[in-house]
Amino acid sequence: MISAWVPVLICLALIAGESTVAFGADHTSGPLQRFLEMLLHRHFTQPEWWRLHILIRKSGHFLGYGLLSGAWYRAFWMTLEPSENFGRRRLVCHGLAMLGTLLVASADEFHQLFLPNRTGSIVDVGIDCLGGVVMQVVVAWWMFRRK
Repeated sequence: MISAWVPVLICLALIAGESTVAFGADHTSGPLQRFLEMLLHRHFTQPEWWRLHILIRKSGHFLGYGLLSGAWYRAFWMTLEPSENFGRRRLVCHGLAMLGTLLVASADEFHQLFLPNRTGSIVDVGIDCLGGVVMQVVVAWWMFRRK
């Protein structure tokens, strides 16, 4: 069932695209600052902008990897053989989704170590995984309510 994996592939392609020199903080800061200043009709001082830019970038990690984690869960849920033990199947899918999220986050940060304007950060892996955990809690709650 290839359609189960399309959202995972889309998330992976977006992460790969964003994990390039072109999307380093030095390239995104100026355009993003101008856009937000225009949108909000407000000028940011450099210290204000630096804090806001970090918040935006870290929120992107959290949300992006949360979505990836949800896509992993969906793909595993749709492709793993249904079992009589509904709870066990859910746990396996949650575990595999988190494992996939951790592996992609770690590989992404490792890759960034080799780019001139990027840095690999264990903190970012933690933020990525936290986004994944929050998504898995939401999915577990939703699946529980659905049953």
